[in-house]
Amino acid sequence: MPETHPEKNKLGLWTSTSLVIGNMIGAGIFLMPAAMASFGSIGLLGWVFSAIGSFFLAKVFSNLSKLLPHATGGPYAYTRDGLGDFIGFLVAWGYYLAVACANAAITISFVSALSTFFPILGSSSVIAVITGLCSIWLLAYINTLGVVTGGKLQLVTTILKVLPLLLVAIGGLFFIKAVNFKPFNASGTGIVTALQATATMTMFAFIGIESATVPSGSVANPEKTVARATMLGLLITTFIYILGSVSVIGIIPAAQLQKSLTPYADTAVIIYGSSARYWVSAGIAIAAFGSLNGWTLLQGQVPYAISKDQLFPPIFSRTNKKGVPYMGIIISSIMVSLFMAMNYTKGLVTQFKFLLLLSLLSVLIPYLLSAAAYLVIRVRKSPKAGGWAGAIALAMLAFAYALWAIAGAGQEAVYYGFLLLMAGIPFYVWAAFTKNAN
Repeated sequence: MPETHPEKNKLGLWTSTSLVIGNMIGAGIFLMPAAMASFGSIGLLGWVFSAIGSFFLAKVFSNLSKLLPHATGGPYAYTRDGLGDFIGFLVAWGYYLAVACANAAITISFVSALSTFFPILGSSSVIAVITGLCSIWLLAYINTLGVVTGGKLQLVTTILKVLPLLLVAIGGLFFIKAVNFKPFNASGTGIVTALQATATMTMFAFIGIESATVPSGSVANPEKTVARATMLGLLITTFIYILGSVSVIGIIPAAQLQKSLTPYADTAVIIYGSSARYWVSAGIAIAAFGSLNGWTLLQGQVPYAISKDQLFPPIFSRTNKKGVPYMGIIISSIMVSLFMAMNYTKGLVTQFKFLLLLSLLSVLIPYLLSAAAYLVIRVRKSPKAGGWAGAIALAMLAFAYALWAIAGAGQEAVYYGFLLLMAGIPFYVWAAFTKNAN
């Protein structure tokens, strides 16, 4: 059913696009060139490979948003519609917990970035936790003011964090030295093995491509806006990723780049001078803050959608006068706060890392099942439409890439991620029992 929010209280094309870009570009991208330096410039092909695979997934989400334009919940709504309540619930359950874990990690990245300007955050766990809690609950409050308010903040933070990346990416083109791109493959393994390793690393930078589909019921003209925002967000992000990597790799020699803790900042210093380190550090902080804002917006929408379908406790479907599922945001923020605090508690750091590992698979499985649901929904919604060869090819390519991404997450992630999904089954049974009892 379509949501009933007035058009003025809905997200437009650029705020929806900023949700995609903002959720994909987190603080981690600023460290990626250093992490990939040991492989050589073949890492650039890894970016291209991941971008192509992500394009197939983005196209699937884009097409699904046209078939089900008012379906709030993104991957959950699509898999439930195409594959049934149980599969939809498992996707939503895993995705919900994954977002909570991701937000905790993003908060830690934000506090870490701020420590450049406030060194005490790096030495005092208490102050670091308080700062993290303040950021979590500030954004929770902002997002309860309405989806447009959260969307506007997302647009501003996305612009502010993209600027330093673009300044390095474009400005760096004038400082590139061809010799720094050699050797092409420094991994000591074959090209195929090295490409798979770099593509596995880079694919995680594309998580978030589904972001515009999640609050579809709160998007103006979702039939067109969500699809456009998804593809536009992917294209802009890919451009920034690849061009930025070209500049960083081309300016800093591989041996030096491997040891860099701040590759983008080091590159900016060479291009613009010593003061550039501070505005790149500010960009990292804004990147983390913007990602936290975007995922906070989604962490209320996902349980809201499940609750509306009576597959989750009814408390999550409560909305305020602005039409915001505030209880979902509050409960999720409590979880995020607990997960974040775990990282600063001696003895719980290992558990926190374990939670992140669990969440990894829970983000990738919705991609796989959404690709499968696409054909089912298309058959039902537009059985007489043409272009079936293209639709089948798209679904197969998106499914294959998602399956490859799951395999690339590692045996441990797949093992424990599967257990996490199965742990949600009792909640589904309870919800089904309650639903039928009423």
